[in-house]
Amino acid sequence: MQTNNTHISAKDRLRQKKRYRDLLSLLRGRKMLALTGAGCSTESGIPDYRGPQSRQKKRNPIQYQEFVRSQEARARYWARSYVGWPRFLQAQPNDTHYALAQCEQRGLISGIITQNVDRLHHQAGSQHVVELHGALEEVRCLSCQHVESRHTIQERLQLANPQWHAHTSEYAPDGDAELAPDTTKTFQVPACPRCQGILKPNVVFFGENVPKPIVAQSWAMLEQADVLLVLGSSLTVFSGYRFVRGAEERNIPVVIVNMGETRGDKHASLTIEERLGLIIPTLYEDLLHKA
Repeated sequence: MQTNNTHISAKDRLRQKKRYRDLLSLLRGRKMLALTGAGCSTESGIPDYRGPQSRQKKRNPIQYQEFVRSQEARARYWARSYVGWPRFLQAQPNDTHYALAQCEQRGLISGIITQNVDRLHHQAGSQHVVELHGALEEVRCLSCQHVESRHTIQERLQLANPQWHAHTSEYAPDGDAELAPDTTKTFQVPACPRCQGILKPNVVFFGENVPKPIVAQSWAMLEQADVLLVLGSSLTVFSGYRFVRGAEERNIPVVIVNMGETRGDKHASLTIEERLGLIIPTLYEDLLHKA
């Protein structure tokens, strides 16, 4: 009687692949540092800027200088953010986030450097997380540096723009939504409650530098790692790519797991294309079994 291969689980099919076995051999017995990108959160329903669907829409994120200089740009950003925020909050950690948290708890990884701003790693239970690009949960005043909750700002935005309460739209990678430019010009943006300065989400916009203490903390984590595991990042922006280059310079092996090519592939000891929600939980099981 022949065995029906359709009954083989996805994890077991993955384990049969040579590239996965090579990955497992490379990682076993080594302390990993994870560098995560938007691909970690797409299975939670949060889109990314460089995935196939995002490329089709050709949507450009707001630039830092544009936000600072233009009141109209700020109104457009905050209107989109106001509409997209409720749906962004609905996103929950997925199997990748939970598996990484379990890896940390079992000592398989030392921590996570993330380019994501959704705090899903924290929600999943990860403790040692460095947020390269900040977090959308916080809002900061550009003048006095006062920080307050994004939830508080949402309430103030609603009070200032009651006519917007019924707006719905498809939300974007940074927690905002797609809106026609003409509709946002009259949107009212609250000022800082302390100094009346400009309020900005506490995230790194395109064209803005990652804070030096965050970069230094990330380098310190890399120095203690045996291998750098890049997950779901195209490494297009320098903020993450620099650590791949740095790992190579320090003779620290780099493993890249991503759907599609990345800027760092030429620096990697191994690249593999698999769905993160499958490969990371499988790695956790296999590394733990023979750790």
